[in-house]
Amino acid sequence: MVDLATNEGLLVLVGSDAGQARLVASSVCRHGWRTVCSPTPQQASTILDGLRAADNLIAVIDGWPVGKAGPEAIAELRRHFRDLPVLVLSSSSDILHAIEAMRLGATDYLVRPFSPDRLLGALRMANSHGSLRGELRPLSHCFDLPLGFEDMVGADIKFRAAVARAALTARASGHVLVEGEGGAGRTTLLRALHAASSRADSPLKIVNMRSYSESALTSALFGHEKGAFPGAFAKHVGALQHCYGGTLVLQEVNRMPASVQQRLAAALSDGRLRPLGASHSFDLNVRILATSNQPLNEIFQANSFCADLSKALGATRLEMPPLRERVGDIPALSRFFLSIFQQRSRTREVTINDGAYDRLCSYDWPGNIRQLRSVLLRASALCDGDALTADHFPALNEWTIRTSPGDLVTRRVPDEAGVEIYGADGHLRTLEQIEADVIQLAIGRYSGRMTEIARRLRIGRSTLYRKLNNLEAGPLTDRRHR
Repeated sequence: MVDLATNEGLLVLVGSDAGQARLVASSVCRHGWRTVCSPTPQQASTILDGLRAADNLIAVIDGWPVGKAGPEAIAELRRHFRDLPVLVLSSSSDILHAIEAMRLGATDYLVRPFSPDRLLGALRMANSHGSLRGELRPLSHCFDLPLGFEDMVGADIKFRAAVARAALTARASGHVLVEGEGGAGRTTLLRALHAASSRADSPLKIVNMRSYSESALTSALFGHEKGAFPGAFAKHVGALQHCYGGTLVLQEVNRMPASVQQRLAAALSDGRLRPLGASHSFDLNVRILATSNQPLNEIFQANSFCADLSKALGATRLEMPPLRERVGDIPALSRFFLSIFQQRSRTREVTINDGAYDRLCSYDWPGNIRQLRSVLLRASALCDGDALTADHFPALNEWTIRTSPGDLVTRRVPDEAGVEIYGADGHLRTLEQIEADVIQLAIGRYSGRMTEIARRLRIGRSTLYRKLNNLEAGPLTDRRHR
């Protein structure tokens, strides 16, 4: 067994020859890293098995691709050490090799020759990411199971309309496009749609446009034959063929390169697809569910998206509202996430007090539901008591109040600010404008504490939230810029 001091890091070099091992060791030894060589992944697993309780462990696979050695090494390490950072050192700069390595679970991919600083930077990044994964995986693992329509939380009108339309569309066969911001629950909705469809027992595959270059995306979707291009050492079945009879989710389809758009539009029109380098084609039998973080119509009108593909994917369009337009759903979503976390991780029950709800409901949530979930899970993991308070959300200190979809109101206003009764024209301002000023002043006076604001205004909290959502942006915007 290898002894490892707690202030050191250990690299297990898999497949390195003696010369390369000495080069790597000399690059990192001065910075607290020790190296151990292992000719095979199996021997590396044995070494690592005795170090499960230690920190700062990283596996480095030397040589990619070397036949099947690289993929097999990653698969072997991932099978036994799911959270272990794995770096790949390679002489190949082919982007497809890097994509394949990352897809199989590599943390980083370094192309020779690389400087010692590049290697050390990769080690630091992999080590920090490894620690984060170790901390968050037990939390995020709670949400691996897809939700059905009946499990989706929220009473917002636009949200419920999207869910209702998705449920009606589920049994149909047409393609579906969901528009909205990232993290708003678009893919969750599409997973529920697939689960309720006649294709539920067939394959489901998710492809994110941001994860691929143009050439790599073409191969990922359509596949390629062996030798189709330099670096194509084996045949690859594309997602469209893999999902025959099933469902393919294309995330952020608005980012799809123009050449791939045209190729996909032609395949959908013909009902046939041809892998790269193939002399034959296959029947196309797949339902495409796509997401876009920009309205596809606007992109098409700007001549930035293929008209035929826009028409094909947009036959049914759904819109998921951002969380800032669903403030009333935040308490229910918070309770849902905490209850699921507690049930599946078997931890003690943690509640949320009014101050914490106020803080959550007052934040603008640029990352939407995904960000809310992450913030809640991290807070609950660090909570020593029985209830989350506003102090458990220090990252939300720079929070803002959203009074309507078009306006943000900062939580601080000058103490000398007052309420103006008359407008610039000398006439009385409307009751709605005056009420907006009063609410803004209360938000600043009581630092956004909604319970206290509602008590001082002698209205219920639900009434206060409703007024914040219904107030027009104009009065507050004009008031703030005077």
